[in-house]
Amino acid sequence: MRLLHTMLRVGNLERSLMFYTEILGMQLLRRKDYPDGRFTLAFVGYQAESEGAVIELTHNWDTAKYDLGNGYGHMAIEVEDAYDTCATIKARGGLVVREAGPMKHGSTVIAFIEDPDGYRIELIQRGSRAD
Repeated sequence: MRLLHTMLRVGNLERSLMFYTEILGMQLLRRKDYPDGRFTLAFVGYQAESEGAVIELTHNWDTAKYDLGNGYGHMAIEVEDAYDTCATIKARGGLVVREAGPMKHGSTVIAFIEDPDGYRIELIQRGSRAD
């Protein structure tokens, strides 16, 4: 078995695609409209779906916004340098909600960003994780 994807419902697909591709540097892997169901699926990631897990962005055409609730935590992306990555994300118009630095009660360097729908994404600096 292997992890295939994580699905996120998004209110504005174009805005979300811009965030994941232009701000986070992922690739749009595939996209398909389902007119009878009034939704679109778009898959984004850093590698092909056959090689690693990706994110499925689901846009229901008649829903502009979702309540995230209190059950969702975050996704995590490993980065070479969390400080530089935060600077790049901010320069591209992204929102950093927790600047890069050591995690509380540990030494792992982390940061948190937020996508246009409010989903949190943790950045974990490669090589800093103390397992």
